[in-house]
Amino acid sequence: MTVLEILNWSTQYLKDNQTENPGLNAELLLAHSMNISREKLYIHLYDQIKDREREMLERLIRRRISGEPLQYILGHQEFWSIDLKVDPRVLIPRPETELLVEQCLLILSKTLSKKKNVIVLEIGTGSGAIAISLAKESKALFILATDISRDALLLAKKNAENAGVSSQIQFVNGDLFYPFRSLRGRGPFDLILSNPPYINRSEIRALAKEVKDHEPIIALDGGEDGLEFYRSITQQAHFYLKDGGWLLLEVGKDQGSKVSEMIKKSRHFKAPELIKDLSGIERVIKARKVERGK
Repeated sequence: MTVLEILNWSTQYLKDNQTENPGLNAELLLAHSMNISREKLYIHLYDQIKDREREMLERLIRRRISGEPLQYILGHQEFWSIDLKVDPRVLIPRPETELLVEQCLLILSKTLSKKKNVIVLEIGTGSGAIAISLAKESKALFILATDISRDALLLAKKNAENAGVSSQIQFVNGDLFYPFRSLRGRGPFDLILSNPPYINRSEIRALAKEVKDHEPIIALDGGEDGLEFYRSITQQAHFYLKDGGWLLLEVGKDQGSKVSEMIKKSRHFKAPELIKDLSGIERVIKARKVERGK
């Protein structure tokens, strides 16, 4: 059987099993089985596929139609043009989260550009995608990236090493601000950001099978109303931000106005701004801490 024949068969089989984007899935799984790039696959279309490659492909396809995410099967996901290792220890980075990176960089380039050393806190780093992306873009940053999962941090550290930014990021195990409680009120950070779990607990069962059955629930579950972590972050962030420092949060659909109200009620920030993603969904909230005496 040629590569072209097995590719056509794989595409049809995935399609028959209701796999989204069956052609792309077939190409990536076959290329992975042959240990070549997707682009090189088309150079070998009329080559005979080896038995071990066909057997591996069949195993991968079985995993895919069972609902296992393609990214976990392949072991990586691109984010901000960085190839990151991913596995069931961490949530798969989503493209819409790049908006959070963009907004952070915008603030860093305009508001904080005159500072030689900028200290950033990321709460809930997961794979390290956001922290690593920021570090790649600015050598002036030092980032403390936390996560409650030690397993997630092991993977994040590996990703930082692979990206060449491990000297700029310190990974810290802990829940929210707890690891920095001794710094409460001292305001050591120029910018605090987070993409916390924001799925309503009762809605998790309704998520796609490949999400609810394979991605870590701890990274999805935002409590009874999906807003549990936003309450904690918005109530405490001002204790850890410098005057004039920034708070940036990614939010889920229809959560923007509710989280904005939380920020307003704290009375420690100027009016928050909501930024929409390419789908028109309010995706990122940013607010600047009021400077004392102003």
